[in-house]
Amino acid sequence: MPAPRTPAGSARERILETAFRLFYAYGPRGVGVDTVIAESGVAKATLYKHFPRKDDLVLAYLDKVDQAWFGALRAAARAAGDAPRDQLVGMYDALAGACRREGYHGCAFINTAAEFPTGSEVHARTVEHKDVVRAWVTDLARRAGAAEPELLARQLTLLLDGGLAAGVLDGDPAVAEAAKRSARALVDAALG
Repeated sequence: MPAPRTPAGSARERILETAFRLFYAYGPRGVGVDTVIAESGVAKATLYKHFPRKDDLVLAYLDKVDQAWFGALRAAARAAGDAPRDQLVGMYDALAGACRREGYHGCAFINTAAEFPTGSEVHARTVEHKDVVRAWVTDLARRAGAAEPELLARQLTLLLDGGLAAGVLDGDPAVAEAAKRSARALVDAALG
């Protein structure tokens, strides 16, 4: 008797969940399509039906990471209160959560960007994510009253990326707290 058919949506999700786990752990270039197929339990035709090119799967992975990470940043900012000034610092609580996660490997966007050539569709998606996060931080800085909101946003997002990298390099949970304290100093200096 043949195995029951799986709805297309769940096969796609299974492929994407598998790719998410493997790509984050080993990088998209470190994982072959055959491994994703084997570990997700789908047929090759099913994978290619949903993701005609491996880059399509990588882009879907980045979209999934974007939803999780940007969602965590926004939630941490909201948890800090209604004041944009507090939200600019509060978003660093998302960094603390990320760095403490089992299997933490740093920023998926930076890691993926390092594997793809500048100008490629995948590399462009990593840059787009960073631009969207910086635009959101710029808006917070503007609403907080920063004289130079773009500069403050650039400083804070550089600090955030540095915290993501440092968190994987030494695994020290104090990295996130140091980044948050530095963010507080930058915000205080910019807003007076």
